[in-house]
Amino acid sequence: MVKSAIRKVGMAVLAPAMALGATVGLASAPASAAVWSTCDQYGSTNLNGYTLYNNIWGSGAGSQCMWANSGTGWGVWATHPNTGGIKSYANSTKSINKSIDSLGWLTSNYDVSVPSSGAYNTSYDIWDNHHQYEIMLWVNYNGSVGPIGTYQANVTLGGHNWNVYKGTNGSNQVFSFLRTTDSNSGTVDVKPVLNWIAYTKGWMPGNEVIGDVQFGYEITSSSGGLNFNTNNLTVSGG
Repeated sequence: MVKSAIRKVGMAVLAPAMALGATVGLASAPASAAVWSTCDQYGSTNLNGYTLYNNIWGSGAGSQCMWANSGTGWGVWATHPNTGGIKSYANSTKSINKSIDSLGWLTSNYDVSVPSSGAYNTSYDIWDNHHQYEIMLWVNYNGSVGPIGTYQANVTLGGHNWNVYKGTNGSNQVFSFLRTTDSNSGTVDVKPVLNWIAYTKGWMPGNEVIGDVQFGYEITSSSGGLNFNTNNLTVSGG
């Protein structure tokens, strides 16, 4: 899997003119989704302290629309072809801006409804504020997808059991935690994960500032059109 930090920071990506410029009707979105919606490639908005970002960043992408009732309740309809490579990472972002060693706690609750077909992962994407380190927490995944890097360990942290991988995408270090069984709802205690990376493994400094905590759907394929619903997502730290 090839990834790029570009999608997280909103920089322009050259992509085919294809359906990215097309407008797909929001018939797939709930009728109650009246607060905000977009089919724009990099459409975004701020709601209730969260930034929502449609973020169609990969080459060969199809069409994708994002809707929101609130910053914590939103969803995506996507139709991406059955080809390799990540096409998008629609997400909700919460800014933390505290160092690991000064964070007293960092937790998140998630509740999602995801399709049984397609190729994707439902994941947290956690960044330091210089985009040198990326921490991914995959709570579920389907189809031909996989993490960057090589297997490191199996650990139980933050209330979940994970298989851990470590590698680089050419721009930053990537630490991927893949839940050993799929989960559509739960609570993640992120602070012990950060402590394990920084203090147990020494892979990043303890004084590194955690900038953004993102949560969303990294979609490789969703042929025919698939819905990804975030029924509830909250991130808080202090």
